[in-house]
This record gives sequence, structure tokens and C-alpha cells, in this order.
Amino acid sequence: MRVQHALSTSITAACALTASMLFASCAIAEPINVQATMVPKDQIKLDFKDGSGHFVLMVRREGTAAGTGLLDGAQIVEFGRHDIVPGVAGDPSGYLVATKGEDNVAYIKWTVRAVFLPGKDGKPELNDNGFWEVVSGTGAFKGLKGAGTLHIKSANPTDRIFILDGQLAAAN
Repeated sequence: MRVQHALSTSITAACALTASMLFASCAIAEPINVQATMVPKDQIKLDFKDGSGHFVLMVRREGTAAGTGLLDGAQIVEFGRHDIVPGVAGDPSGYLVATKGEDNVAYIKWTVRAVFLPGKDGKPELNDNGFWEVVSGTGAFKGLKGAGTLHIKSANPTDRIFILDGQLAAAN
């Protein structure tokens, strides 16, 4: 009976130790809220010549993230594809490459649904809302996990403000 009790106690202690090691290695997700004004550096545009106004824009934009969370201060590069029918709808998507310090890079996939709603003056207003998720990373961002919402707003005719809200968990 004593051997069985000792064995049971040892197994219980081993299980508790294993569980505490597993939980200790798990990072807790932290809130993130950053925005970056993205300025075009390269772009290719396909204009449909059918009178619809439909266009597809391939763009590389750059900016710096500011706000709260792990990506605050990161340099951001957008590699985007914006398929838009003005006044109707669109399907932008792409990747954001966030770099913070040497060799610390996060690759973030995003997708948005562009919806035009009637504005104050009767003209259609663009609403770009969607989501983002971390797909991989290097350096301090290796093993990074995260997801959230993405809103894109116009800063002016060429620049866009990317607003990311959500959760990030750094790897331990």
C-alpha cells in the first residue's frame, strides 16, 4: 500500500511539474492598437476601360507604426493588391512586413472588404474593414502569434492610414 501511495504521489508531482512547465512556456496575448500612415513607394495599376471605373492597384507603401503594444515603433511595409469598383465595392488584401530592430520581422497577412456607403453630401464614402493575422516572424518575432481587426482610412488622395487592433503573443 505504501509503495502504491508513493508511486501515486510521484506521478501526481510529475504531472503537476509538467503542467506548470507547459503553462510557463505559453505567452499571454497582449492588446495591440497601432496605426501607420502608409505612403506609396511603388505601384502598378490596371484600369478597366469598360466605363465601370474598376481598377486593380498593386502597391508597396511604407510607414511607421505608433500606438500601444509590441508593434509600436515598427517600420511597416505594405505589399497590397486593391481590387476596387468605385462606388460599389472592393476586395483589398496583402501583407504587412513589420520590422523592429535588427532581424526582428513579423509577416502579417490582411484582408479587407471595401463597402461604399452614402456620405453626408450624397457621395459614396469608402469603408475598408477587415482582419489581420501574423503568419510568421524572425528574430524576436519568431513564433509570434496574433490576430485582430484592420481598418484602412484615407489620409489624402494617395496615403492610407492602417489601423490594427487585436492581440499579440510573443514566443518565449
